[in-house]
Amino acid sequence: MSIKKQIAATLLFSAVVAAGVVNIARAGAREEGRLLTATEVLEEVQNMPDSQIPDALLSRAYGIAVIPDVTKIAFFFGGRHGNGVLVVRDKLNSSWSNPSFVSLTGGSWGLQAGAQSSDIVLVFTSKAGIEGIAGGKLTLGADASVATGPVGRQGSAATDMSFNAEIYSYARTRGLFGGIALDGSVISIDRSANAALYAKHGVTATEIFSGQAPAAPATAQRFLDRLAQATHTAVRGSPAPQADVPASAAHASGAPSAEAPRTYPLEQQK
Repeated sequence: MSIKKQIAATLLFSAVVAAGVVNIARAGAREEGRLLTATEVLEEVQNMPDSQIPDALLSRAYGIAVIPDVTKIAFFFGGRHGNGVLVVRDKLNSSWSNPSFVSLTGGSWGLQAGAQSSDIVLVFTSKAGIEGIAGGKLTLGADASVATGPVGRQGSAATDMSFNAEIYSYARTRGLFGGIALDGSVISIDRSANAALYAKHGVTATEIFSGQAPAAPATAQRFLDRLAQATHTAVRGSPAPQADVPASAAHASGAPSAEAPRTYPLEQQK
């Protein structure tokens, strides 16, 4: 091969690599945007005292999915689609795993027309539903029982106080927030989005949930911090909080005393 051809081949290869790097960076930025939107949904929903998800349900949550901007379009036959994030609670210390991207799709039929966009939150109370998603896909109502979720301070008293369903579904549409029927909708792992966020081709949901995936960006930590606040749980990897010790006592002992790390044990899962 002549020198000119070698130079041309090298330049072509460099251009291809550079284009791939740019595409990965753009994809990662898109997925970080999804995380920011999901964080905003959490913040706004939990700032609605009269229609927020009851603490009694959040304390039982094994996993939580936040899927912003789920679009539903219908003309006799309808369909919905959206992309969001799913996290799982660590059974040992109750902290939340790094987020895995998921997609939600579903259809409906009957007399209907129009378009609508909703922010959807799913609360998983058992391990089975999460395993179904990580293993491929989960059909709501068929593979796991799903119920419209109670809302507000009195929500747990209004319906199903024992929280027997495996999944509780919520939607926020035009400022209103409440339970939504999602039977027949399918949740699956968004593998391409996970590969873009974690910069690893073929990264699995199991690796992400178990902490074996590469480090997540700061936007993921912001989402986890907000979720920890909403569910009153510890933040993964955070230092133990310091106790309030009077200055005189601290000087007397020579060092400030520290409060024991707080733990929030899970209730028994199904």
